[in-house]
Amino acid sequence: MAMLSFDIRSLEQEAATVDAVLPPDDDVWMEADNLRPLRDGVRVTGRLSAAGTGRYYFSGHLSGASLGECRRCLVPVESTVDVDVHVLFAVAGGEDDDDPDVFLLGNTWGDVLDLRPAVREQWLLEVPHFPVCRPDCEGFCPKCGSDLNAGACGCAPDTDPRWEALRKLRDAPE
Repeated sequence: MAMLSFDIRSLEQEAATVDAVLPPDDDVWMEADNLRPLRDGVRVTGRLSAAGTGRYYFSGHLSGASLGECRRCLVPVESTVDVDVHVLFAVAGGEDDDDPDVFLLGNTWGDVLDLRPAVREQWLLEVPHFPVCRPDCEGFCPKCGSDLNAGACGCAPDTDPRWEALRKLRDAPE
């Protein structure tokens, strides 16, 4: 936690350089976070500085990998995240209280600004929630459940009877 936590008083004097890793087993991750980063965690680099009275600005970069399942065929898929992020922190009780894009620093924070919750949120916003193993993945047959990437199954294609009139026109001899 220490590498992603900063003394607010020191930020008033000088900007801080951020170069740390948020590990996948950090307690900031919640049990429901099924898109946690893999073994190497989230690499966080950037700059944290004061941005006026009671306001602090982080401009940086997040990178890492996450493991999910292909939304079509359920094979494991590793997705990478490599994104620039910009986060504004503000002391609670000011004009930024109603802004959903601002991380509020409440009394519980004291003199420490912890980047971890903001990194977690930015990660979860950027990691692909519905990865695909490859763009042309065929997935499973909705009737028999066969993996269509391995080849066609024996099921007859479904046809909507409402299209029958057009099909007859298309197949009619000229």
